[in-house]
Amino acid sequence: MECGEPVRQVRVRAGMTVGELIEQLGEAGAYNGGALSRAVRIYERMLRDRDATRFFGLAGAMVPAGMGGIVTDLIEQGFIDILVSTGANCVHDILEAIGCHHYHGTSLCSDVELRQHSINRIYDVYLPDDAFEHLEAFIQGVLGDLPSGSTMTIAELLAEIGKQLPGGILATAAKKQVPVFVPALQDSMIGLQVWLFSQTHPFTIDACGDMKGLIDHCYGATRAGALIIGGGVPKNYIFQGMLLTPRGFDYAIQLTGDRPDLGGLSGATLDEARSWGKLEGEAEAVTVYGDATITLPLLVAATLERISHD
Repeated sequence: MECGEPVRQVRVRAGMTVGELIEQLGEAGAYNGGALSRAVRIYERMLRDRDATRFFGLAGAMVPAGMGGIVTDLIEQGFIDILVSTGANCVHDILEAIGCHHYHGTSLCSDVELRQHSINRIYDVYLPDDAFEHLEAFIQGVLGDLPSGSTMTIAELLAEIGKQLPGGILATAAKKQVPVFVPALQDSMIGLQVWLFSQTHPFTIDACGDMKGLIDHCYGATRAGALIIGGGVPKNYIFQGMLLTPRGFDYAIQLTGDRPDLGGLSGATLDEARSWGKLEGEAEAVTVYGDATITLPLLVAATLERISHD
């Protein structure tokens, strides 16, 4: 056995770009800095591959943390073909789009006191209760405008919601005709509002109706790539679609803060996914462990910097 290339010491300077910083981390090549550098290389290849269908999995409270703008811009620029998200991220995207806001707070506080002031906490982000009153009015308005007795898939409903929003993830996805799949919509305020509406109006959500669209995209892909933020339901939904095809993903990047040795999907390595046939044996894949509010902006900024040099 031989040693690889030598570790080179990182040099930073005033005025260097994000791309240059990532190149320095690649020269060091160690730990998650090295993994992030490899992720940029893989993501660049994925975005440059015109024959690749690009999936994006969005889990975790990313929109409350300000990451929704990155996803919106990637959709706008044509770098996301299929988005799979949690219902919660869609809820927070709608809240921002209708003029509500998430606020800077602190985790060092009395949650009992926050409850007394009708403030909800997401770690160090605050969200007042009255935002959900605006959400309810908006969702009920969208549902009320649908033809009586409608039956829709979750993606169809989210597209209708997006058409009535001025901006954000759902609005941009609707405009660009990018499907948004949320397989666990019931686990969100949107799902709760849909159920409440259905108690007094003839309206049905076909919870499994989006499977055909997902599988069609998987079968139709010449090559496929996935950028997974977190894991959970979006990660599994993306990967299980490829299980019904003769092939796996060709590119995969996972940004997660979870450990692999606890057995949870959010921490499971992408190498483990090869054993299921979700990734091709020779797929380019890397997992970057860390806070996605740090790794996602760095990954996207460095990759777009490289692409913009064409």
